[in-house]
Amino acid sequence: MSTIPEVVLERTERTAAEVNDEIRALWSRSGGTLTGEQRREYQRLVMEWEAAARSTK
Repeated sequence: MSTIPEVVLERTERTAAEVNDEIRALWSRSGGTLTGEQRREYQRLVMEWEAAARSTK
């Protein structure tokens, strides 16, 4: 059984650069300290970024 969320297994519609921009914006909005909700969003974005980066290889 996989522990990777299904959303990561699907091909992403956004490029790694687009997701990276969203990650940077999240950190900028947070002032460098993430709340619990922001941390979960960051983790989701990192997984999406990784999937996007793999799909371009």
